Amino acid sequence: MQVIGLTGGIGMGKSTAAALFRRAHLPVFDADATVHRLQARDGAAIPPIAAAFPGVVREGVIDRAALRARGIGDPEALARLEAIVHPLVRAAERRFLAAARRAGARAAVLDIPLLLETGGARRCDRIIVVSAPLAVQRARVRRRRQMSEAEIAGVIARQMPDARKRRLADLVVRTGLSRHHAWRMLNRLIQDIFA
Repeated sequence: MQVIGLTGGIGMGKSTAAALFRRAHLPVFDADATVHRLQARDGAAIPPIAAAFPGVVREGVIDRAALRARGIGDPEALARLEAIVHPLVRAAERRFLAAARRAGARAAVLDIPLLLETGGARRCDRIIVVSAPLAVQRARVRRRRQMSEAEIAGVIARQMPDARKRRLADLVVRTGLSRHHAWRMLNRLIQDIFA
């Protein structure tokens, strides 16, 4: 089974690309959704996050804004949070890949925003990076999330620069041109998988 890593910075178009893979009946592991499940009420990440960040868990639920405020601009706090969350996400990823292999999938997609930052490329046969100009990226994030300009800048600054991600990619899908252009590139890749 081929393991495809799908990555790109915030607002670059990973969700759109992942949706196309799902439509082609390829299993997709969504790291962001996994993090949300882990941090939901009764999620496995709740107790260690409550211990590491007193006050961010209220009545069994994480106050995401409070947690984000604690991590932005504080590399030590961010490293503590990642040390809690990343191993749990990685375990979920292993279970996903094992299930995809058992189901006989030709390929499985790992939709992981920090794939390259966390050394995930070693686990993939092919890396796809979705990319858009910075102005398009910022506009998308402003439209979809309740984040200030400072928060957007902080998230972008913590991620690997887009130019570096593109250099590490096996395929770069430019999502700032048009949806049709991006889908055409991804459809060619999907056809190769099933050829």
